[in-house]
Amino acid sequence: MGDTFGLIVVGDEILNGRRRDRHFEVLGGMLRERGFKLAWLRILPDDPEYLSTEFQRTMAEGLPVFCCGGIGATPDDCTRACAASAAGVPLELHPGAGAEIEARFGAEAYPNRVRMAELPRGCDLIPNPYNRVPGFSIRHHYFMPGFPDMAHPMAAWVLDTHYARGARPEQQCSLRVRGVTESSLMDLMEDLSRRFPDAKLFSLPRLGPEFQIEIGFRGYGDLDKPFAALVAGLEARHVAFEWPAE
Repeated sequence: MGDTFGLIVVGDEILNGRRRDRHFEVLGGMLRERGFKLAWLRILPDDPEYLSTEFQRTMAEGLPVFCCGGIGATPDDCTRACAASAAGVPLELHPGAGAEIEARFGAEAYPNRVRMAELPRGCDLIPNPYNRVPGFSIRHHYFMPGFPDMAHPMAAWVLDTHYARGARPEQQCSLRVRGVTESSLMDLMEDLSRRFPDAKLFSLPRLGPEFQIEIGFRGYGDLDKPFAALVAGLEARHVAFEWPAE
């Protein structure tokens, strides 16, 4: 659990198809580059009751979570209030956030833009290099705008500031077999999963002119032994394979 993050994307516009999510691929790549991995992705509506319940549940899990979207000043932006509700604290004007917004917009910060400085009590700020309107963090949840040009550098700052040590990178090794089905290899895969519980076995069939399966292991420890056992098992069954898979 210590090497994994969650990702929440908030927005009715994603769920109804008017906009496409642009966070999953980029933030997942940032995590992998630093030796972390993405445990799950949830796309949630702009619904205060639903968001509050989900934030309360994910905060209880203790996993670090990136959350993109819904921290603006319009009536449908309810993420800030829901995060406060889930954390059991009130919203209040954050002096540092207010100063950043005023420095960026001057008199135009009032009366509406300054609402984005109303944040959960006790939160920390996440600097926004795009327009200085900060995000915030509370209970290991990192709340950022839905705009990728803002959210992605903010997420990079979070990782470089709070998780600079990184984690052990996940390793992977695999091979490709042809002319057999997954069901014909099920006993081998089940046996390998039992013998090497710390290595995660995966099987990815690929459709095409010639049916093939990529089989391998992922994990953070030594994968040589489980991979050698996979090769030996295939050779014992006279199954042809290409090693390594591209």
